[in-house]
Amino acid sequence: MPALIASAPGEDHLTITPSVLYFGTPVVLISTLNPDGTANITPMSSAWALGDRVVLGLAASGQGAENLRREGECTLNFPAARHWHRVERIARATGRNPVPDYKARMGYEYAADKFALGGFGSMASELVRPPRISECQMQCEAKVVAVHDEGSVADPVHAAGYLIIEVQVLRVHAHSEIVVPGTNHINTARWTPLFYVFRHYFGLGDDLGKNFRAESI
Repeated sequence: MPALIASAPGEDHLTITPSVLYFGTPVVLISTLNPDGTANITPMSSAWALGDRVVLGLAASGQGAENLRREGECTLNFPAARHWHRVERIARATGRNPVPDYKARMGYEYAADKFALGGFGSMASELVRPPRISECQMQCEAKVVAVHDEGSVADPVHAAGYLIIEVQVLRVHAHSEIVVPGTNHINTARWTPLFYVFRHYFGLGDDLGKNFRAESI
């Protein structure tokens, strides 16, 4: 591990080289269809939204990425913090058979049914074929609008690098317990998304306030 490098005299910051940059984003469970029509779940946290578009960063050699490129649709499911142990149950599982060498070296194992492995239930979507995950408080049905191969990044761990996949959200489902009655707004006091921070699971902390553009409570 590289030695820590002190900053200029009088400063309290160190220059470091962390092994990952998962600085804190929600966990997303991506549901896609395998070639045989069964459903696959890809747990990930490299996602961000702008308008009705969500950008996904995925290992190029993963089954989820392959399914997205072939089928062109998915569901994005946001588990609650209390479900972190279910997410962890499928963290070591892969839908690729045989398991790619780089994943095998990291301890991944093939799982034909990640829904059963994680204890997740499925429910039919309305506009896309992949199912939604019933335990997730918020679910988005989406279609692929762009796959940025030129954005692939060579990586010594993920042999095929990464893909940047852009999807358009077609429909949003939210459990009634997290919706402000009579509105289309998420009740942020009741939604408890799971966050992935430097490979540790966290829930939300205290509500510190809201932005001037916030429309919900």
